[in-house]
Amino acid sequence: MRQMVKFLLLSLLVMFLLSGCNLNSNHPNVDLFQYKDSYVGDNSAVVNTVIHLQGAKHFSGLELKTKAEPYGIIIKYDWSESELNVIETVIYNATYLFALIQNVDWITFHFEMVDGMEEYKINREDLQAWYGIDLSEIDNEDRLQELIQKSLEDEKKINQLLN
Repeated sequence: MRQMVKFLLLSLLVMFLLSGCNLNSNHPNVDLFQYKDSYVGDNSAVVNTVIHLQGAKHFSGLELKTKAEPYGIIIKYDWSESELNVIETVIYNATYLFALIQNVDWITFHFEMVDGMEEYKINREDLQAWYGIDLSEIDNEDRLQELIQKSLEDEKKINQLLN
């Protein structure tokens, strides 16, 4: 009986260890819409959203600007070894953040590059006008992804947003 209990405990320990090895902080199946309707002041929701967006591997920090309206977020990336497209990342991440965080009015992205710094500031009002939709009305990730992909196909439209 005693050996059987030891065997069961050892088996449970092995199962816990193996299941722990499969955990991934950038798990692709994270439901970002669990953070829908969060606020800029909710540091946990903002950080948990950013670490699951494009370029998360290069995320180096953020600042929440909540003392006075308009409220904003400054997101910093170390882009010196990134193969990702900066413009695509700005549009993708801004779209998600404006769709999920209800009171953010602007987002500034800082990209530390090998040859200096690039900075992009996106306002909610401008991005929503660019899309022609109130981003807070989007209620699922599939619809949001479709909107982003369709808009990223038009280079002229991208230039209008960022200039």
